[in-house]
Amino acid sequence: MTSTIIFILIISFIVSLVRSTLGFGESLIAVPLFILFLPVDVAVPLSVMLSIVIALVVVIQDHKKIHFDSAKWLIFYAILGIPLGILILIYGSEALIKVGLGVLIILYAIYSLFAKNNKVLKEDSKLWLSVCGFLSGVFGGAYGLNGPPLVVYGNLRQWTAKHFRATLQAYFLPVSILSVFGYYVKGLITTEVNIYFMVSLATTIPAIFLGRYLNHQLKDGSFFKYVYGGLAIIGIILIISSLI
Repeated sequence: MTSTIIFILIISFIVSLVRSTLGFGESLIAVPLFILFLPVDVAVPLSVMLSIVIALVVVIQDHKKIHFDSAKWLIFYAILGIPLGILILIYGSEALIKVGLGVLIILYAIYSLFAKNNKVLKEDSKLWLSVCGFLSGVFGGAYGLNGPPLVVYGNLRQWTAKHFRATLQAYFLPVSILSVFGYYVKGLITTEVNIYFMVSLATTIPAIFLGRYLNHQLKDGSFFKYVYGGLAIIGIILIISSLI
């Protein structure tokens, strides 16, 4: 029990630091690490409950940096895409989809890092909001991987590191709350989950503030290079996980 708690504290710190620094990316780290020590039906709700805490703290900290109009439409279209994602999860070939998604993410990351004439949106585009929002819902419903389409939109709008981080949390907060509500209805929010959640806050909260500091140290010009690097790692992890 003691060793489990220690590992939960360490994992919670790592995933919270990644999420708070870059604004996304913890979803492929948290659950795979948690399930090394916890049952899946405990690890998944715990991960999403931590997501709520991270998003809530960031939204309170940096609410002035949130592009609320963008977040609102991204959430709306994501809700429309979630059912399709769930269908893909249930009926699709997991290995094939993971490889395909991983390859697409890696190619986009490489293109964004090295292309000289990337498209830029000077103002919100309903077309791009609908495409990126819907795809984030599909990816999220299928594999909890909402982030990559949101990165695409943030890059198109040329958001600063601070605005990107804050706006994504405004997106993740309601989406995560809806997920936890679903887990509660299904009886997955148990006493065990709540205990581990309360314990994890001991390292989650400090990691959020450290992540905010690191995020604010990143220069806007180099921020998306780190984001693309994170995307490439996510793509690699997806491909490797499909082969295991």
